[in-house]
Amino acid sequence: MNIATDQHTGRQASKRHPLQRAQRIFAMRDAVLTAWEQRVRASVRGADQLLTPILINTLPAFFDNLAEALTPGHPRENAASNSNVPAVHGNERARMTNYGPEQVIQEYQIFRDCFAAVAHESGITLRSKDWQVINESIDSGIRESIREFTSMHEGFRRRIAAGLSHDMRNPLAVISTSAQLLLRPAEPERVVALAHKIAEHSKRLDSMIEELLDSLSYHQGQRLPLALSQFDVLPLVQAVAGQVNLQRPDKCHVQGQSVTGWWCENSLRRALENLLGNALKYGDDAPIGVHVEATHERLIITVHNSGHAIAPEQAERIFDYLRRENDNPAPGWGIGLPFVQNVAESHGGSIAVDSAPETGTSFIFDVPVDCRPFVEPTGVPNNDC
Repeated sequence: MNIATDQHTGRQASKRHPLQRAQRIFAMRDAVLTAWEQRVRASVRGADQLLTPILINTLPAFFDNLAEALTPGHPRENAASNSNVPAVHGNERARMTNYGPEQVIQEYQIFRDCFAAVAHESGITLRSKDWQVINESIDSGIRESIREFTSMHEGFRRRIAAGLSHDMRNPLAVISTSAQLLLRPAEPERVVALAHKIAEHSKRLDSMIEELLDSLSYHQGQRLPLALSQFDVLPLVQAVAGQVNLQRPDKCHVQGQSVTGWWCENSLRRALENLLGNALKYGDDAPIGVHVEATHERLIITVHNSGHAIAPEQAERIFDYLRRENDNPAPGWGIGLPFVQNVAESHGGSIAVDSAPETGTSFIFDVPVDCRPFVEPTGVPNNDC
């Protein structure tokens, strides 16, 4: 026979049951993610090459959203409602991995299986209305992830095509200047030197065209395909500065130290060409200073000009693709700086800007001295960078 207090306790336990069940679902997260990582590494092509932070990605947030959607009375309808977590997942998969759409879909399917398996092992019965929420979450997650994943890939191809077309102007300018100098009376040694320069930059232009064709079909996401090699960056910086000085004598001055590391030489060259080109464009005809140093296993290349400072509102936007400032007489920041940012981030580093009327403008290109650990987990580097 139950006394009143027993009946009251029973009603309280019944009321607490949905909350306790939700807490048990939330407590499954580590087990679900551990099981998911093991299965993904074993069955999804390319996943075994990814470091754990890259592989796990936004899955913890997706799990929490799903647990909330399974909680009675919670306003979230499914794991993708009122959240861009699946889109961010697709964005990162495009930027940070070799994945194709099939791998993104497969990951979500494995997540559903792991969630169900851990729930069963934990003694949690998934009812029909639970499965409706789970399936809606997975389906919506797949749709939003693939939409963003595809958008990132298409945007990447457009940026590469536009960036390469833009950068072709640099070797073309050298070829044109050298050809004009050949039309003037010159010493035989000078003629030979200019002919070598035309041949060298014609070869670079040809490699850029090949890269453009490869990039249009490259399946990598936003990150650039990099072919890493070991070299001293100082001679490369001096060579790019020399191209500037060929057209504008004594315009560019290089200081600093030799730094030997692992980078993609062609990508670094093109990034430097863009940085120096912008310094010429916006430097008010003042000298350009380039400084090279290494500190705490980081390579830092600083390109400085003493022209007008960048307005704070512009500084926030100069790395936006095809961004142009209408009140600036020079052609906008459209392609070059976004490409420089892409090069830096693809090497595991960054590009920063420091600008003030008192100090001028410095662009700080900062990447690891040895980029191999930050590039190779995305897959085998492309040899055509």
